[in-house]
Amino acid sequence: MTGIMPMLTLNNQTAIPALGFGVYRSPPARTTVAVETALANGYRLIDTAAAYQNEVEVGSALSQSGVDRAGLFIATKLWVDDYGYDSALRAFDASLGRLGLDYLDLYLLHQPLPSDFDATVAAYQALQTLYEQGRVRAIGVCNFDTGELAELLARTDVVPAVNQIQVHPYFSQPDIRTFNLEAGILTEAWSPIGGVNRYWPNSGELKDPLHDPVITALAAKYHKTPAQVILRWHVQLGICAIPKSVTPKRIAENIDIFDFSLTAPELSDINALDTGIRGGPNPQEITRS
Repeated sequence: MTGIMPMLTLNNQTAIPALGFGVYRSPPARTTVAVETALANGYRLIDTAAAYQNEVEVGSALSQSGVDRAGLFIATKLWVDDYGYDSALRAFDASLGRLGLDYLDLYLLHQPLPSDFDATVAAYQALQTLYEQGRVRAIGVCNFDTGELAELLARTDVVPAVNQIQVHPYFSQPDIRTFNLEAGILTEAWSPIGGVNRYWPNSGELKDPLHDPVITALAAKYHKTPAQVILRWHVQLGICAIPKSVTPKRIAENIDIFDFSLTAPELSDINALDTGIRGGPNPQEITRS
């Protein structure tokens, strides 16, 4: 990695790396090596989830890495099937066991459950208990819109430290990011380079930001890859991005973004690419299995 990894400060003063490594859609058989490669290249924020079914493999990589636990920032997520207070506490213990850890740095609700928001609130109240017990350093949510965030804030005591949402140049969700900022919630980006527009069913109908002329021109100007330009855009907007890959070359490239800066007009040019079109599932349509 060239340059120093900047840190962002959560609303409880916990520091989180500005760039992390995700393992969504990483096959378990390839996850351990991918995470080991990420750690060797300087990543310290690792993001997984119970629903990804690779927490065991992430834990194996962590234990074999030789990296001091205090220098790592490990996040996982609670799936909707375990929403509710007691079930959330049990699921947390199960995730912790699979990861081989005795505490988490960040624990997130994976989705809102609009069909049973009471269960969503109860699950978040369980996260509050875990936070108060010191078993997790910060808590938050994923894929919450502004209305769901407002209701959660009204019914709970701890403001989420993070709202992890889909953000990339073609779907940048400025309204939710503004709400997050005003509430003191960090925006964390999943699919930060637009991968969801490539791998999701019917994704052929969606454009790929990696091929956008604005992005490719900036990549040529700075002698960087399009992915590096997009990740630099995230960092300069104060968004914590968690790209994923199982390819060693790309894992190394994605963290090599701290030796150049985009200008204010260039950031504006990328902001202007937003189409408002979501790739992947609509969080409002998620249900229990």
